[in-house]
Amino acid sequence: MTIPLIIDTDPGVDDAFALALAARSPEVDLLGVTTVFGNVSIEHTTRNAQRLLALLGSDAPVARGAARAISSPQHDARHVHGDDGLSGMALTLPANDRIDPRDAVEFLRDTIDSSAEPVTIAAIGPLTNIARLLETHAGRIGRLVVMGGGIEGGNVTSAAEFNIWSDAEAAHRVLAEGPVLVPIDLTRRCAVDGAWLESLTGVVGRTLAGLTPRYREFYLEANGIDGILVHDAVAVAEAVRPGMLGTRRRMLGVDTSEGVGRGALVSGGFGVEVAEEVDVEGLRGFLLERLSG
Repeated sequence: MTIPLIIDTDPGVDDAFALALAARSPEVDLLGVTTVFGNVSIEHTTRNAQRLLALLGSDAPVARGAARAISSPQHDARHVHGDDGLSGMALTLPANDRIDPRDAVEFLRDTIDSSAEPVTIAAIGPLTNIARLLETHAGRIGRLVVMGGGIEGGNVTSAAEFNIWSDAEAAHRVLAEGPVLVPIDLTRRCAVDGAWLESLTGVVGRTLAGLTPRYREFYLEANGIDGILVHDAVAVAEAVRPGMLGTRRRMLGVDTSEGVGRGALVSGGFGVEVAEEVDVEGLRGFLLERLSG
C-alpha cells in the first residue's frame, strides 16, 4: 500500500531535490504540491513547483498558497538560492502552466477529506499554509513531517532556523499537533559534497545538479565546504520511509516574541518527535539511487 502524500514547499534548491525524491519513490502516491512564500516569492515558488513536476513527469496538481506570514514581514533567501530560487536556472526547466484553481488550504482540506487513507503532509517551507489548515480543519491527517528548527541554534539568526523564523506564529500552532520535526542539527550532518552531486546520473539527476551552482557557491563562501545541504530531502525521506530517522520526544514551543530569540525552538508544552539519528551514508545512498537514472 502506498502512502498518500502532499508536499507543502517553497522551492528552493533543496526543495527541488525533495520533490524529485517524492515523485520518484514508489512507496508514495504524490497527491499534490502546495506552495508557500519562503526562499523566494510565492510567484517564483509556485512556478518552480510547476516546472519541477514537469521535469519529473508528474501530473500531481499544484495549488498556490500564502504569499506572506500570518503577522510578520516577508523575508526570503535569494542570497542562498538565487533570485529565482533555482540558481537562475528555473526557466531552463520544462514549462508547465497547470494550476489547481483552489488555494492551498482549500486543496489540502479537500484532498485530505476525499482520501480513503490518512494523508501524510511533508511541510518543508514556512508553515503558514499548514497553520491555516489546522485552524479550519478537523479531519484526519496522517503523519505531519516538518523540516525546520534548530535545537542548538539557527541558520538565519543565532537562535532561529529559516522556516520557523519566517512565520513563528504559524510554527508555534503547528507544533501543537505533535509533528515529526527534522531540524538543522540533523540535516547538517547529511550534507552532500561536490563529488556526490557530480555522480548524479540521468536527465533528472543531472538537471538537479545543474540547479545547484548558486546554492553550492553560498556554502563554499559561508562554510568553506564544496557541497550543499539537502535539508528538505532529508525530511521527505522520512515521509517516504517512516523510521528512516530516529526520533526523540521533546516538549517544545516557538519563541513568538519580537526579541532576538524570535523563531527559536524553546522548551514548551507540545510533545514533538524530533529527528536526531540517521545512517548518514545510508541516506546519501538512498537519495543518490532515487535521484539518478
